[in-house]
Amino acid sequence: MRLPESLLALRNRVLSKPEFQRWASIFPLTRPRARRRARELFDIVAGFVYSQILQACVQVRLFEILAEGTQSVEALAPRLGLPPEGARRLLRAAASLELAEARGEDRYALGELGAAMVGNPGIAAMVEHHAMAYADLKDPVALLRGELPQRELQGYWAYVGTEAPAAAAEQAVSGYSELMAQSQRLIADDVLDAYSLKAHRCLLDVAGGDGTFLVTAAKRWPHLRVILFDLPAVAERAWARFQREGLADRATAVGGDVRRDPLPQGADVVSLVRVLHDHDDHDTPNFARAAYTALPEGGRLLVAEPMSGTPGAEPIGDAYFGFYLLAMGSGRPRTPAELTEMLRAVGFDRVRQIRTIRPMLTQLLLAQRL
Repeated sequence: MRLPESLLALRNRVLSKPEFQRWASIFPLTRPRARRRARELFDIVAGFVYSQILQACVQVRLFEILAEGTQSVEALAPRLGLPPEGARRLLRAAASLELAEARGEDRYALGELGAAMVGNPGIAAMVEHHAMAYADLKDPVALLRGELPQRELQGYWAYVGTEAPAAAAEQAVSGYSELMAQSQRLIADDVLDAYSLKAHRCLLDVAGGDGTFLVTAAKRWPHLRVILFDLPAVAERAWARFQREGLADRATAVGGDVRRDPLPQGADVVSLVRVLHDHDDHDTPNFARAAYTALPEGGRLLVAEPMSGTPGAEPIGDAYFGFYLLAMGSGRPRTPAELTEMLRAVGFDRVRQIRTIRPMLTQLLLAQRL
C-alpha cells in the first residue's frame, strides 16, 4: 500500500533519526524488523565484495571441485591454485554466502547456492562476463551523465551503436553469441513450458543468436519447423548448430538486419526472446512491426524477457538491467504495460501476459495478429 505524501515524509523523518534507529534495535517488537533492515542495507553496501567472492569461486572452479564431495582445506588449496590461508579465507566467505558449507574442522562441501551454480553453467558465464560491467560501473555518476569516453560493454555487443550491424564479422559476434547461448539455456524451457507450440507449424525466432531457443523448441515438438533470423555472421553460427543437432531438414537460418530487411515468411508464430530490452524506444517498434508483417492473420508473437517492476524481483529489472543496459549503450527494462502498449500500437491485438515459473528470469507476453 502506497503511503500518502504526509505520512511518507513523517516515516522518513523518524527512520532517519539515530536515536529512533537505536531504540528500534532494542525494543522487542521492532527489533526483528530493525535488524533485518540493517542487514539488507549492509548487503547493498557490501554487494560488490560479495560479487567478487563469487567471481573468485568461478575463476578457481571451486563449485566443480566441491561437487566431487567434502574435502579439507589442505586438499583443496593446491587444486584451487591458492595458498592454504587464501583457500581458507575464500571457503569461509563462500560458506557465509551459502555457496559452500562448512563440514567440520577445515572441511568444506558444496552449499545450496553453489550446487545451483553447478547445474546452471550460464550463471558462471555471466559472472565472468561481469568483469566488463564492473569496469563500466566504476564511476556510476559519470555513466549516468553520459561522460564515459569509452565503455567496454558497448564495444562487446557488436550491433550497438553502428549503422550497419549486418556487416559485423564472425569474430565480432562470437563472444556475445556464446554468452547468449549459455544464458539462453536458463530460460528456454521456462518460456516453452509456459506456452506450448504443439498447435503451431513453424516458429521464427528473431535475433535468435546461435539457435539455442529454436533447438530446444524443435526437439520438444518434432513436427515443428524453425527459422532463425539474425545478423549474417550470427546466422552462420546458427546454421552450423542446426546441422550438428541433426535439424538441417526442418531448420533454416537467414542473415539480415531487421531494420532494413524483411523477415522470412511462412511462420505462424514469431518469438522475440530477450531482444526488445536491448534496444532503445525508437528501435523496439521496428522489431514488433517486422514480426507483424511476417505473420499471417491469426499468427502469434511471443515476447520473452526480464521486465521492469516484476513483483518480488524489482532489483533485477530496474537495478541490474537498468544499469547494465545503460553501460551497454542501448535499451532499457520495460514494464509489461509499456510493452503491451507498444505491441498494440503496431497492430497486435489480444495482448496478454502468461505466467512463467521464474518471472525473475523472464516474463512472457503473447500477442495475436487479427
